[in-house]
Amino acid sequence: MLTLNNVSAGYEGHDVISNISLSVAKGENLCVLGPNGCGKTTLIKTISGLIPHSGTIIINGINLDSMNRTEVAKNIAVMSQISTIYFSYTVYETVLLGRYLHMKGNAFKEPSLKDREYADKCLKAVGLFNCKNKQINTLSGGQLQRVYLARTLAQEPNIILLDEPTNHLDLKHQTELIDFLKDWSKIENHTVIGVFHDLNLAINLADNILLLDNGKIASYGKTNDVISSKLLNEVYEMDIANYMLNSLKQWECIQEEPRKTKLRKIK
Repeated sequence: MLTLNNVSAGYEGHDVISNISLSVAKGENLCVLGPNGCGKTTLIKTISGLIPHSGTIIINGINLDSMNRTEVAKNIAVMSQISTIYFSYTVYETVLLGRYLHMKGNAFKEPSLKDREYADKCLKAVGLFNCKNKQINTLSGGQLQRVYLARTLAQEPNIILLDEPTNHLDLKHQTELIDFLKDWSKIENHTVIGVFHDLNLAINLADNILLLDNGKIASYGKTNDVISSKLLNEVYEMDIANYMLNSLKQWECIQEEPRKTKLRKIK
């Protein structure tokens, strides 16, 4: 599905990522981890063809350099972090923007019945069908994030690139989003590549993990192997396992406290 061979890329002549090589199969979920500034977002931009690169990127057997923007968009959809909203469309109109590739080269053409039905399907998938006529500038951050996911799905890509997709989502919708992406990749045999800061979400989604440090691969492989590696602590400069275990112990204490209080009252 996607192969990178010795890929380097950056800005103004300075490489932010260097010599990245990996291969992502159909139906696979890859999560990209690493501290701020390590090159995670640059990697997403590079794979989507938004910035120049050296090395080779192969998508479904075709070199990215030989593909025009339409061909790239038919294979890859990018869902970035929420930015400022400049135009007020309805939820439905926003999702339909993801169908422009399927409108026979005319993004301003009246959507076909298939386009509308597919947009409805995507809205139902993210739980926002009942909000389809609302203006997007009236939505919460979490709702807006799900609208953009629906627009991404409406593009019908083979690969979805996600840059911090759970920003602005509460715990319930974070879990629902991860579960949806897992089903989408496995059932539809598509590929998900996501940048995450939350290790718990990454562990839940990922088949494999790419750990970046200063723009280079620190570790790459099966989730359990990377998470258990000492390299994870070295890259983040902290004992991550102990931090997570201590947080769990605090949560367990909070859950036990109400029961203790109740017993004292009965006595």
